[in-house]
Amino acid sequence: MHNQGLSSYHPPERLLLGPGPTNMDARVLAALSRPVIGHLDPSFQEFMEDLKTKLRVVFQTNNAMTLPISAPGSAGMELCLRNLLSPGDTAIICVNGVFGQRMCENVRRADAVCITVEDDWGRPIDPQKLEDTLRK
Repeated sequence: MHNQGLSSYHPPERLLLGPGPTNMDARVLAALSRPVIGHLDPSFQEFMEDLKTKLRVVFQTNNAMTLPISAPGSAGMELCLRNLLSPGDTAIICVNGVFGQRMCENVRRADAVCITVEDDWGRPIDPQKLEDTLRK
Protein backbone atom coordinates (compact mmCIF):
# COMPACT_ATOMS: atom_id res chain seq x y z
CA MET A 1 0.00 0.00 0.00
CA HIS A 2 1.27 3.45 -0.89
CA ASN A 3 2.17 5.51 2.18
CA GLN A 4 0.26 8.78 1.86
CA GLY A 5 0.71 11.71 4.19
CA LEU A 6 -2.31 12.51 6.32
CA SER A 7 -2.75 15.90 4.69
CA SER A 8 -3.11 14.30 1.27
CA TYR A 9 -5.52 11.52 2.22
CA HIS A 10 -8.87 11.87 0.48
CA PRO A 11 -11.14 8.89 1.14
CA PRO A 12 -13.62 7.99 -1.59
CA GLU A 13 -17.20 9.12 -1.17
CA ARG A 14 -19.48 6.29 -0.13
CA LEU A 15 -23.17 5.95 0.65
CA LEU A 16 -23.13 4.59 4.21
CA LEU A 17 -26.27 2.60 5.02
CA GLY A 18 -25.24 0.83 8.24
CA PRO A 19 -26.14 1.74 11.83
CA GLY A 20 -23.09 4.01 11.94
CA PRO A 21 -21.10 5.84 10.89
CA THR A 22 -23.48 7.62 8.56
CA ASN A 23 -23.15 10.21 5.82
CA MET A 24 -23.23 13.81 6.97
CA ASP A 25 -25.07 16.65 5.37
CA ALA A 26 -22.81 19.34 3.88
CA ARG A 27 -24.12 21.80 6.51
CA VAL A 28 -22.86 19.50 9.29
CA LEU A 29 -19.45 19.19 7.64
CA ALA A 30 -19.30 22.99 7.33
CA ALA A 31 -20.19 23.38 11.01
CA LEU A 32 -17.42 20.94 11.95
CA SER A 33 -14.89 23.18 10.22
CA ARG A 34 -15.65 26.09 12.56
CA PRO A 35 -13.36 26.93 15.49
CA VAL A 36 -13.59 24.67 18.54
CA ILE A 37 -14.58 26.16 21.89
CA GLY A 38 -14.16 24.64 25.31
CA HIS A 39 -16.96 23.35 27.50
CA LEU A 40 -16.30 26.12 30.05
CA ASP A 41 -16.48 28.93 27.47
CA PRO A 42 -19.42 31.25 28.27
CA SER A 43 -20.74 30.98 24.70
CA PHE A 44 -20.77 27.19 24.99
CA GLN A 45 -22.54 27.37 28.36
CA GLU A 46 -25.19 29.62 26.81
CA PHE A 47 -25.59 27.26 23.85
CA MET A 48 -25.91 24.24 26.17
CA GLU A 49 -28.56 25.88 28.34
CA ASP A 50 -30.57 26.74 25.22
CA LEU A 51 -30.22 23.18 23.92
CA LYS A 52 -31.29 21.70 27.27
CA THR A 53 -34.38 23.93 27.28
CA LYS A 54 -35.30 22.74 23.80
CA LEU A 55 -34.72 19.09 24.74
CA ARG A 56 -37.09 19.47 27.70
CA VAL A 57 -39.77 20.64 25.25
CA VAL A 58 -39.09 17.72 22.90
CA PHE A 59 -39.20 15.16 25.73
CA GLN A 60 -42.07 16.96 27.52
CA THR A 61 -40.31 17.19 30.86
CA ASN A 62 -39.27 19.81 33.40
CA ASN A 63 -36.29 17.74 34.56
CA ALA A 64 -33.27 20.04 34.80
CA MET A 65 -30.97 17.08 34.10
CA THR A 66 -32.27 16.66 30.54
CA LEU A 67 -29.15 16.91 28.41
CA PRO A 68 -27.58 15.61 25.21
CA ILE A 69 -25.14 12.72 25.35
CA SER A 70 -22.15 12.67 23.04
CA ALA A 71 -21.69 8.92 22.94
CA PRO A 72 -22.76 5.82 21.02
CA GLY A 73 -26.31 4.53 21.44
CA SER A 74 -25.03 1.72 23.66
CA ALA A 75 -23.77 4.31 26.15
CA GLY A 76 -27.20 5.93 26.15
CA MET A 77 -28.83 2.56 26.86
CA GLU A 78 -26.44 1.95 29.74
CA LEU A 79 -27.05 5.42 31.18
CA CYS A 80 -30.81 4.84 31.11
CA LEU A 81 -30.61 1.43 32.75
CA ARG A 82 -28.14 2.59 35.40
CA ASN A 83 -30.47 5.43 36.34
CA LEU A 84 -33.63 3.32 36.33
CA LEU A 85 -32.43 0.15 38.08
CA SER A 86 -31.23 -0.49 41.60
CA PRO A 87 -29.50 -3.69 42.73
CA GLY A 88 -32.07 -6.46 43.02
CA ASP A 89 -34.59 -4.86 40.64
CA THR A 90 -36.01 -6.92 37.79
CA ALA A 91 -36.11 -5.76 34.17
CA ILE A 92 -37.82 -7.40 31.22
CA ILE A 93 -35.72 -7.01 28.09
CA CYS A 94 -36.85 -7.91 24.57
CA VAL A 95 -34.03 -9.66 22.72
CA ASN A 96 -34.11 -10.01 18.96
CA GLY A 97 -30.53 -9.02 18.21
CA VAL A 98 -27.24 -7.80 19.56
CA PHE A 99 -28.62 -4.66 21.21
CA GLY A 100 -31.13 -6.61 23.29
CA GLN A 101 -28.29 -8.84 24.45
CA ARG A 102 -26.25 -5.76 25.29
CA MET A 103 -29.15 -4.38 27.34
CA CYS A 104 -29.25 -7.64 29.33
CA GLU A 105 -25.53 -7.31 30.03
CA ASN A 106 -26.11 -3.78 31.32
CA VAL A 107 -28.98 -4.95 33.54
CA ARG A 108 -26.72 -7.60 35.08
CA ARG A 109 -23.90 -5.08 35.57
CA ALA A 110 -26.38 -3.01 37.59
CA ASP A 111 -26.83 -6.09 39.83
CA ALA A 112 -30.43 -6.40 38.65
CA VAL A 113 -32.26 -9.46 37.33
CA CYS A 114 -32.77 -9.69 33.56
CA ILE A 115 -35.82 -11.56 32.26
CA THR A 116 -35.71 -11.94 28.50
CA VAL A 117 -38.47 -12.11 25.93
CA GLU A 118 -36.78 -13.55 22.86
CA ASP A 119 -37.54 -13.90 19.19
CA ASP A 120 -35.47 -14.65 16.11
CA TRP A 121 -32.77 -12.11 15.38
CA GLY A 122 -34.02 -9.31 13.18
CA ARG A 123 -37.67 -10.25 13.65
CA PRO A 124 -40.21 -8.27 15.70
CA ILE A 125 -40.89 -9.51 19.22
CA ASP A 126 -44.22 -11.32 19.43
CA PRO A 127 -46.42 -9.00 21.55
CA GLN A 128 -48.15 -12.01 23.09
CA LYS A 129 -44.82 -13.28 24.45
CA LEU A 130 -44.21 -9.90 26.09
CA GLU A 131 -47.74 -9.77 27.51
CA ASP A 132 -47.40 -13.30 28.91
CA THR A 133 -44.09 -12.38 30.55
CA LEU A 134 -45.56 -9.21 32.06
CA ARG A 135 -48.44 -11.20 33.58
CA LYS A 136 -46.08 -13.64 35.36
